[in-house]
Amino acid sequence: MEIAGAGAVVFGGASGLGEATGRRLAGAGAHVVIADLATERAEALAAEIGGRAVTTDVTDETSVGAAVEAAAQAERGLRVSVVCAGLATPAKLVGRGGPTPMERFEAVIRVNLLGTINAMRLAAAAMAGNAPEGDAGERGVCVQTASIAAFDGQIGQVAYAASKGGVVGLTLPVARELAAHAIRVVTIAPGLFDTPMMAGLPEQVREDLGASVPFPPRLGRPAEYAHLVQHVVENSMLNGEVVRLDGAVRMPPR
Repeated sequence: MEIAGAGAVVFGGASGLGEATGRRLAGAGAHVVIADLATERAEALAAEIGGRAVTTDVTDETSVGAAVEAAAQAERGLRVSVVCAGLATPAKLVGRGGPTPMERFEAVIRVNLLGTINAMRLAAAAMAGNAPEGDAGERGVCVQTASIAAFDGQIGQVAYAASKGGVVGLTLPVARELAAHAIRVVTIAPGLFDTPMMAGLPEQVREDLGASVPFPPRLGRPAEYAHLVQHVVENSMLNGEVVRLDGAVRMPPR
């Protein structure tokens, strides 16, 4: 599907993978909405790339709907939705003081899984009303962000791995459902990437994590994630698939 002139919304678009994606799509000619709770960062980025910013909590129907509506105002309508919003708060099932409070798990699953579903359902509903385009008659593309933790979850990643596993699991059934509307669905499962989630780690730990990647032996760059998003949008045969973007790394238990 052609990106130039398309409306695009990037949830969690103010930093990290989402920021790089917003920049990439805008550079390819899309009308980009940066949807993020970090209002100031979102507005600064939107101004830089010629897009719009909408303060958005992916778990809130009203704010997600506002972001979708803003992107749908593009001449060709909303054609691209990318969900990068997420939490990675670690928690074991049983801590030193006993079972971990349920709230710790619920918060991660609410944002990462239910937030993804919320963004997808509202974006897809808007896309379904688009005029079909191109040889395939496409109306839109939904790209979600999982993680290799969905497959290689480590100790302390109970909620995170479960939430990302849920995103992996919904990819095929949603792709099958939305095929009737000519909307494609693809999930990207990044490995170890140099994002704000990694920024708080000591430099030596970051270097060691990068060195654990078979090839290239470094942390992934957000621009590489964004490059794959662009390819997914442009390649009409990519549908119902989960793509690991990880340099062949497989995470150990801890």
